[in-house]
Amino acid sequence: MTTDATPRLRADARRNRDRIIAAARAVFTEHGTEVPMEEIARAAGVGIGTLYRRFPDRESLLGAIGRDAFQQVLDEARAIGDRESDPWRALCDFLLRAANLRTVVRFSMLSQRARAILAADPEVEQAREELLTILDGMVRAAQANGSMRPDVSGGDLGMILSIVLQGVHIAPDDVRPDASARYLTLMLDGLQARPGTPLPGRPVTIADIALARHNAPAADEQTV
Repeated sequence: MTTDATPRLRADARRNRDRIIAAARAVFTEHGTEVPMEEIARAAGVGIGTLYRRFPDRESLLGAIGRDAFQQVLDEARAIGDRESDPWRALCDFLLRAANLRTVVRFSMLSQRARAILAADPEVEQAREELLTILDGMVRAAQANGSMRPDVSGGDLGMILSIVLQGVHIAPDDVRPDASARYLTLMLDGLQARPGTPLPGRPVTIADIALARHNAPAADEQTV
């Protein structure tokens, strides 16, 4: 009896966790990260006791949302690299999947506390660094086979991605669901290797982004 029940309990606990995170992501995005925890429990369809057993405070819930979002995009990035042999298609697929980080970016814009929690989480930071490394490798591969303009870098794309994800929340309600994909597609068209306007300045490197994140005041730290 105990042996049969244990996997079921674990499955139920996992489902509750996933429901709470999904509900919190939706409610926090719509109403801000200071919504009462009771509202999260109601939206998830669980009791407040169940919520607090999984997440004893708001900080642990925000951290879990951030870790889940980055891990999902990181898993997808690895899978794209494994299955896609064409560097340009791999890069396009990666950037469109990375739009799933818009929730994390939105939290960072809404709440200084959420921004600090995510910035201090070592799992989030590790996933962010690996994502930027993967992105840089995809950019170099696309440039090496001639499909991408040579005067940009992975750091440039990381900056553009952050700008897009920060801006889509102001789009009209009926536009917002597709806004990230729409503007990233426009951006990607401008990155293809073909005659274009020379870019001012120099490319932003991955090291530049890391240095900026290290030196930025907490209130300004919004880069993916």
